[in-house]
Amino acid sequence: MSIEQSYIGGAVFVGMGAALIMDLWNLFLKRAFNIASLDYCFVGRWLSHMLLGTFTHARIAAAPKRPAECVIGWTAHFLIGVAFALVLVIPTSGGWLEQPSLFPALLVGVGTVVIPYFIVQPALGLGVASGKTPHPTQARMKSLMTHTAFGVGLYLSAILWRYLMHAYA
Repeated sequence: MSIEQSYIGGAVFVGMGAALIMDLWNLFLKRAFNIASLDYCFVGRWLSHMLLGTFTHARIAAAPKRPAECVIGWTAHFLIGVAFALVLVIPTSGGWLEQPSLFPALLVGVGTVVIPYFIVQPALGLGVASGKTPHPTQARMKSLMTHTAFGVGLYLSAILWRYLMHAYA
């Protein structure tokens, strides 16, 4: 399996684009329905506390703030998007970037919801699949829809990448 540098560049573009589309979806939910999204500053706080040896929290909001936690959280958000895009690009040796299709992108997008359900949410004190939140079913559905939006973002970003590569080749 050979992977060209342009495919890595494509995965970076697609992953960041998908994360941005996910963020636009969350902004829409906030503005239209007053449904809050995960604060990536808390993700940065969590990651920063890992350097101190603390991997789980009873309530991340109550944990002491850490320097640059927002920058760390937002950077992690986009890097994770790139990592998930690589899941589509590397196994196909870039073939998916050449011929993007919606189903694999949705499969990866929806599949990524296991990360917040079973790693991030429990570590932030929200319980497995937001089981300790006031409205767990609503939180689970929001996570699922957000990761579906990420999958759609993978596809749309790949379409844009392909267009740009062919238009400026």
